[in-house]
Amino acid sequence: MPNALLIYPEQPPTFWGIDYALEMSGVKATFPPLGLLTAAAMFPPSYTLRLVDMNVSTLQDADLRWADLVFTSSMITQHLSLRALIARCNRAGVPVVAGGPHPTTFHEDIAGVDHFVLGEAEEIIAEFFRDLESGTARTVYRETRKPAVTLTPIPRFDLVDMKLYATMSVQFSRGCPFDCEFCDIIKLYGRVPRTKPPEQVVAELDSLYRLGWRGHVFLVDDNFIGNKRDAGNLLPAIAEWQMARSYPFTLITEASANLARMDGLMDAMIEAGFDTVFVGIETPNPKALLKTKKAQNTSKHEENYLFSAVRKIQRHGMQVQGGFILGLDGDDEGVFDAQIEFIRETGIPVAPIYLLTALKGTDMYERMKLEDRLIETPIGTNSMFLNFKTEMNYRTLIEGYKRVMISLYDPTLENYFQRCLTLFRHLKPVPHLRKPKSKNEVFGALMGVRRGLSAGQVPAFSKFIGKVSKDYPRMLPDAIYLAALGHHFERMVRQQIVIHGFLGFLRGELETFEEAIPGHASGAEEIASRTRVSFERAKRRYESIPDEFRYRGDGLDEALVSFRRAVDARADAAVRLAVA
Repeated sequence: MPNALLIYPEQPPTFWGIDYALEMSGVKATFPPLGLLTAAAMFPPSYTLRLVDMNVSTLQDADLRWADLVFTSSMITQHLSLRALIARCNRAGVPVVAGGPHPTTFHEDIAGVDHFVLGEAEEIIAEFFRDLESGTARTVYRETRKPAVTLTPIPRFDLVDMKLYATMSVQFSRGCPFDCEFCDIIKLYGRVPRTKPPEQVVAELDSLYRLGWRGHVFLVDDNFIGNKRDAGNLLPAIAEWQMARSYPFTLITEASANLARMDGLMDAMIEAGFDTVFVGIETPNPKALLKTKKAQNTSKHEENYLFSAVRKIQRHGMQVQGGFILGLDGDDEGVFDAQIEFIRETGIPVAPIYLLTALKGTDMYERMKLEDRLIETPIGTNSMFLNFKTEMNYRTLIEGYKRVMISLYDPTLENYFQRCLTLFRHLKPVPHLRKPKSKNEVFGALMGVRRGLSAGQVPAFSKFIGKVSKDYPRMLPDAIYLAALGHHFERMVRQQIVIHGFLGFLRGELETFEEAIPGHASGAEEIASRTRVSFERAKRRYESIPDEFRYRGDGLDEALVSFRRAVDARADAAVRLAVA
C-alpha cells in the first residue's frame, strides 16, 4: 500500500491567525487544514495516510522516509514555507503533489513540484490517481468546471489532533454572487454559490461531535448567505441537531453586509447557534466602495447604511468582526479618521485593517496592469506591503495606516476595551449561545490571559473585567477571550511596525551612505571607514529587534544581506573613482 504524507506548510503570524492569543490558551493553531482533510477523503482506499500540519508539529526526516508521495495545499501567505518544504522533499527524493489556492493561481512560479492538481478536486483527482497508478501522470491537472459540492466527502477529521486547535471548520457553500474588484474568490469559485444539502452539512457536524469536538465551529463559506434560500433551508436542520445535543457547537461564519436586511435569516442563525459573523466592511466611504464594485455595502436611501447594518446584526445577538482596507481608489486623507471613528462607534473589537493588494487574476489586478500601476514585487507577509501605485501619496498612506492601527490597538488596550464595552451594550444576550461556565473555568481562563498580557495592559484589563463582571456578567467568558484577541492584535501591530521600520531604516542608511561618499572627494580609507560605520549601524538596529517579532518570511535577514551588498557595491565604485 502506498504511503501518502499530507503536509500543510507553516503560516507566518497574521491578524486572523491569532497566534499570540493562542499562546494564552495552550492550543497551537486556529484551524486545521480543511482543504487537505477534504482531499484526504478522496484518496483511493489503497493509500495509507498521515498528516503533518507544520503549524502544530514539526516535520521530521522520518516522516519523509516513510512517504512514497507528499501532498500539500497552501495559501499565498504560506509561499515561503511551501518553497522550503518542496526543497526538502526534493532533497529526500519524495515526489510532491501541490494544490490549493496559491498553486492554482501561481503554479507557474513554483519550482520542484512533480504534479499540480489545480482548482477544485472533486471531479479531477480520480483521473490523477488513475494516471499515477498507470505511470502516465501529467505535470498539471486543472479543473475547469465548478463541481457540485454535493460530491464533496466528509473531511478526514480523524487525521488531526483536535486538542491542538481552537476551532474546527466545515464548508456549506462555495462562490459568491458579488463582484468585488479586489477579490479572487469569484475567480476561484465562481459567482453562482454551490451548496451542500442540510443532511450533508449535519453529517459533517456529526462527525466532529462523534470524534469528541466541543466548542467553536467555523463555517468557512466566503459568503454564507450567497444563496439565501439554501442557507435558510440549512439553518433549521442545524438548530434541530444542536438543540438535541444541548448546543455542543458555537458557530461562526462570513457574510455580506446585506445580512442586516434579512431579519428572519438572522433569527434562524441565532437559533442554529451562530454568535459571530465576519463582514467585509472595507471602508465607510461610499465613493471608494463604488469604485471597487462593492455596491452592496452602500445604500441610496440610507446615509449611514453600514453603521446601521452592524448595529442591527449586533442587536440580533451576533458579534460583528469587520474587515477593513486602506489604499482604495477614491479614498482621501480623511479616510484614516473615518475608519477609526466608524470602528469605535460601532463597537467592533476585532477589526483588522489591511493595505490593499492587487491579487493576480482579479479584476483589480487587470485594471492596474492596463493603467501601468503594478509594482512587480513578490507578495510579502508584512501588512505594510503594496504591489501597486496608489492614488494617495505612498508615505501619507503608510503613516496614516500606522496611525489607524496604533489608535485601534494602543499599547495599553484602553481603546480596544472601550470598543468591547460598546459591543456588549448593544449585543442582544442569547442564553443558549452563552451557557454558564464554572467559576474554576472562568478563573483559569482569566489568569491565563492575565499572565500573557504586558505590564502596561494589565490596568486597563482589570478595569475592563471589573466593569463586565458588574454590568454584563454573562459576557465574562467572551470578555476574557476578546482580551486575548486584543493582545494579539496589539502585538501584531507592533511587530509589523518594527519590521517596516527596520526596512525603512536600511533604505535611509543606504541613501545617507551614498550622499557621504562622492567619488571625487573621498579616499579609500575614508570610504572603508564609512562602510564599517554603516554596517555597524545596520547590525545594531537589526539586533535590537526582539526575538518575539521574528518569523519565517519576515524578510529581515534578506534585507540586511541586500543592504550590505548594495553598500559594498557603491563603496567599490567610489574607490575606483577615487583611485582614477
